[in-house]
Amino acid sequence: MARTLPPVQAIRAEIDALFASDRDLVEVIEDVARLGARLIIQTAVEAEVNAFLGRARYQRASTVTADGSNGEETTVRPGHRNGHCPTTVKTTSGPITIARPKLRGTTDKFASRLFGAGVTRTHALETLVIASFVRGLSVRDVEGALADALGPEAALSKSTVSTICQAIVAEYDAWCRRDLSNVELDYLFLDASHFKMHDGQRAEPILAAWGITTAGKPVFIGLAAAGSESTDAWHDFLTDLVVRGLRPPLLIVSDGAPGLISAAEQVFTRSLRQRCLVHRARNVLAKVSAADQAEVKAAYWQIFDLSDLGDDVKVGQPLVDLVQRRIDAFAETWAGRYPAAVKCLLTNRQSLTTYLRFPLEHHKRVRHSNFIERTFGETRRRAKVIGRFPGETSCVSLVWAVLDRAARGWRGFTLTSKGLRILQDLRRALLHPPTQLRPTDDPVLAPVTEAA
Repeated sequence: MARTLPPVQAIRAEIDALFASDRDLVEVIEDVARLGARLIIQTAVEAEVNAFLGRARYQRASTVTADGSNGEETTVRPGHRNGHCPTTVKTTSGPITIARPKLRGTTDKFASRLFGAGVTRTHALETLVIASFVRGLSVRDVEGALADALGPEAALSKSTVSTICQAIVAEYDAWCRRDLSNVELDYLFLDASHFKMHDGQRAEPILAAWGITTAGKPVFIGLAAAGSESTDAWHDFLTDLVVRGLRPPLLIVSDGAPGLISAAEQVFTRSLRQRCLVHRARNVLAKVSAADQAEVKAAYWQIFDLSDLGDDVKVGQPLVDLVQRRIDAFAETWAGRYPAAVKCLLTNRQSLTTYLRFPLEHHKRVRHSNFIERTFGETRRRAKVIGRFPGETSCVSLVWAVLDRAARGWRGFTLTSKGLRILQDLRRALLHPPTQLRPTDDPVLAPVTEAA
């Protein structure tokens, strides 16, 4: 009868089996990360038991020596292993189950220093997993991080690390070169997040683009490292997307970074632009005293609250004009006490209400760019434990791996018949205009019949 594999060896066998399967690479990486957490925790607990008993698994007390070799006997603690019991450890990526060793015949009670008698949550070991994963993405030896902390038995094999690294880099390179001509967007979201990638240098941005297609489906469009958020950097990033076939969207949603705005207006001249309302709220509140921030914040969001208009809300220029009048009322109320905050709100105010021309059911999703910011926040959380990435390649690779995995869970947009008509009218007016338009008070939503 075959001997049951020890828990550590069983986990390693699961990792090897993952890479032998035909499953999607991103799913494999996610599972390897979870199995890596199990491997580290399992190895650490087994090492604690070895230290407690004074001997390794299957090793007899009569053969143990001070230097770990067979021969000279040494005093060891009485007791022996008696199987395992499952123990669930909660991590931020979900619960994982380890096989906790059971002991019998000991004079002292064994309590893990990692978990104690009843601890079911750990962050220190999860941090080691994340740090090792990041080091691995730069094709560095993951064994170093784990072996330094828990001993050589805790590390993944070099071949496994190499497989992970090479596969991620190859997938990312192919993703960056893929054809985008079959992607037609209604909404394009642009944002950047800063990471430390080079020794002795300040944090540098990674530029990202994602969007919602004309079918209402979310899609991760582009990602690239840059030296700054300058106009040139964003222009190069967006131009690359266009060269690969990306067509102009109806609406670009972004924060107020000057370089981003300038580049977007140069590359996508026909697209409308929406200023992120969340970013603008932060800018306004930064100029308000702490005592009044709650009141000003409530007044700010009341500007864009349409619930008092009932169910018969018609999007378009009349709705834009209504909200602009609310902005005027806000300015009149607060200009005396906080002129700097009001000036901030009024600067480029038209870009705050562009989303009101689009279907009502999309408003709360297209008036800010915070969705991708939350995913960036998850990436920063993973990267925080190491302070600085080993290099640009590892940084971009990790950000891509996290965002690409997250994109599979992004929700799309609801498309109603009324909303589809609005979007189609906007496409004809913005992206496929006739040679001459009939005069109208609303040029964006003007009829698109050609002049006789």
